[in-house]
Parts: sequence; C-alpha cells; structure tokens
Amino acid sequence: MPTITLSTHIKSSIDICFDLSTSIDLHKLSTAQTNEEAIAGTTTGLIKLNETVTWQATHFGIRQHLTTKITAYQKPFHFRDEQIKGVFKLMKHDHYFEQQGDEVIMKDVFEFESPFGIIGKLFNKLVLTQYMTRFLIMRNELIKKFAESDKWKMISGV
Repeated sequence: MPTITLSTHIKSSIDICFDLSTSIDLHKLSTAQTNEEAIAGTTTGLIKLNETVTWQATHFGIRQHLTTKITAYQKPFHFRDEQIKGVFKLMKHDHYFEQQGDEVIMKDVFEFESPFGIIGKLFNKLVLTQYMTRFLIMRNELIKKFAESDKWKMISGV
C-alpha cells in the first residue's frame, strides 16, 4: 500500500496548527485548483471526532465525491480522517503535531490504495503518489502561511 509521509515545520502554536488542519474552510482554500466543495456532513468550521464531510472535487478531469470520517482525535496532537465512501479502495490520513520550542512539527502519514488490482497499483506508482504528494504539500504550505501570520484569525472556529 502506498504511503506518503511529509513533515512541515511551522513557527506557530500547536493549537493554531491543529485547528487550521481540521478547518473545512481552510481546506476549501487550499484545494481551489480542484474546485473542492464540502457538500454534506460538516461543511464549515472545524471537524471533530466521528464527524463526516463529503467533498465534491474534480481530479484528472473527473468530478468525484469523497466522504471521510474523523476516526481518531486527540487535540492538539493527532487526528485521522478515513474514507468511508469514494474512489479509493482505502484511504487513511493521520495528522500528527508536536511543539518544539517556537515551532510545530506537523507530520502527515497518508496511506491509500487504488481499486482495479494491478492497473491500480501501476497508476499509484506512475501517477497518483506524485499527484497526492503535491496536493498535500500545497495544503501544508497554506496551513503554514496562515499559521505564521495573522491570517489564521480569518478562519472560522480557529
């Protein structure tokens, strides 16, 4: 199963980083390139344990729906979102936060598996792993930008 692991260093507080990461509103901003919209479940504010969100987005020219649920939540250190309905055979995204002095280490562990057997495995290797890595890096750069400035105050619930 492909796994993407990223670490982002952010000069901010752990609480701000955690809240920005659980913000539906910031996620919408970070995914403007795929026209993501939260269309069901928690559609604004901060998402919490056992809550779901259904995203509508366009990836690879195809409009898709993905419903995730927060299945683990230990504020401000960790949360996990998992696909409960969507295009992946399996998708788990763990978000870890650790305060080190004036900096937060934000770590993503994103596990996924495409359907369609060997064709899915080939697609993961040739296309999807790189695509999802870029997608997560762009999201993390926006979290960092907001957390390291006063922009985080513009986000509902943070």
